[in-house]
Amino acid sequence: MRYATGLVAAGLLCAAAAANAEVSYTVTAVSDYDFRGVSLSAKDPALQASIDYAHDSGFYAGAWASNIDYGSDIDGDIELDLYLGYAGETEGGMGWDVGLVWYTYPDSSSSLTASSISDYPELYAGITFGPVEIKQWYTNDYSGSDLDALYTEMNYGFELPADFGLNLHLGYNYGDAFDGFEYFDFSVGVGKTVGNFDLELKFTGTELDESDFGIVSFPDEFNPEPRVLFSVSTTFPWGGE
Repeated sequence: MRYATGLVAAGLLCAAAAANAEVSYTVTAVSDYDFRGVSLSAKDPALQASIDYAHDSGFYAGAWASNIDYGSDIDGDIELDLYLGYAGETEGGMGWDVGLVWYTYPDSSSSLTASSISDYPELYAGITFGPVEIKQWYTNDYSGSDLDALYTEMNYGFELPADFGLNLHLGYNYGDAFDGFEYFDFSVGVGKTVGNFDLELKFTGTELDESDFGIVSFPDEFNPEPRVLFSVSTTFPWGGE
């Protein structure tokens, strides 16, 4: 099933590109691949890229990739996410967005010394009103565990002087897959666009601590502690002034 979803997304993107439709490409360099407050790159830098297609009807599809590091006991260096969705806006100005993401790890495999990373799907639905976004995520097979997982997030962004922007985020991880260690994650980011590049400095982390897991300290491969991250990204094609 995951391969069928991938082929559909790839086919849509190729068709869109061939038709010279609304296709964009984004490249991002980050000091740490942060996913819901947890490092997925062992606190090391990551290079990320995406290709996105957006239709005037509200339909969109895309593919996003990043290098990852789950530690020596888990095989896999690449995450490839395939997604499609539909977005729109009501007459009252409220935006909405629904879709599906398929998280895949194409170079991951099991061996005598390392386990593989399982592919899994996740549904999402969100609403926006002005600078506020509320989004709900759900999967019935979190990281191939056959357990339900939910994630609820709220985001708020507003402009600062000198063309800076402030982005606030709060999320909550829960469900059967997080039974016994449900947790909040948070971030506060300051961003600015300089020419064709978007820069952001972000403070992020979770409420988790070592006592939740009965350990002395978190390993580098799993770092949910508060930390400061930096990212720079650019989206093609660049527009003329």
